[in-house]
Amino acid sequence: MATKSQRIALGIDIGGTGVKAALVDADTGALVSRRVRIPTPKPATPEAVAEVVRRVIETIAEDTPLPVDLPIGCGLPVVIKNGIALTAANIDKAWIGTAAADLIGGALGRAVIVLNDADAAAIAEERLGAGREATGTVLLLTIGTGIGSGLISEGRLVPNTEFGHIEINGRDAERQISGVARERRRLRWKAWAAEFNVYLARLELYLSPDLIILGGGVSKVHDKYREYLVAKVPIVPAKFLNTSGIIGAALHAADSVTAQTTRRAGRQRAGSA
Repeated sequence: MATKSQRIALGIDIGGTGVKAALVDADTGALVSRRVRIPTPKPATPEAVAEVVRRVIETIAEDTPLPVDLPIGCGLPVVIKNGIALTAANIDKAWIGTAAADLIGGALGRAVIVLNDADAAAIAEERLGAGREATGTVLLLTIGTGIGSGLISEGRLVPNTEFGHIEINGRDAERQISGVARERRRLRWKAWAAEFNVYLARLELYLSPDLIILGGGVSKVHDKYREYLVAKVPIVPAKFLNTSGIIGAALHAADSVTAQTTRRAGRQRAGSA
């Protein structure tokens, strides 16, 4: 159970292979419930995914009652603007144009704040994880089904970057060097790293980051390839590994609710003045 001093939020991470969620202490990043995962349905249509999200959250609620006003954040592998999905690179194309916040919220019967999944992971790592002490520009790459990117400059998120789709040798980078692509092509880690270094060099040229954080599935096996990576700046694995997206989605939701409460209180004070 949360104490009065804790800010608890629910984080949901919808990926190409799994839908994951947990309750999170928004001040420390610690999970305060068990992490529940159900495979992403195939095809991953909006309605099918929303149903899996509902099942995941029901499972969490079996152990821990969820307050009515619980902040809920949800990361999706899409570009999100005003709650609307504008792309669908690693999820069913039916998501394009979907009011994602309304869909997920409707399935849960609660208000839900949605954002890009890599943006969520970047928030978690920059705030409480591997980028906590970093200054300047922090670039996070989630390497799994595809390559997601989250960019934070001077503490501010630059939302919806899609650097996994930078063209390398005539194709999207993620089609060649994502975690799934490495397995599909049966690349050994050294060979994969050689191609990944070309990609990193391009990103360094474009963005001049001060720190690069690697998240997603490959973050769990960083020791297998770290010696082969080459960059001008430090490259580190995500502190929260593959749970960064859950934590960041929860942080984003908690921050949004806090900001709304602050604005509402300010308007009330101004009205009574």
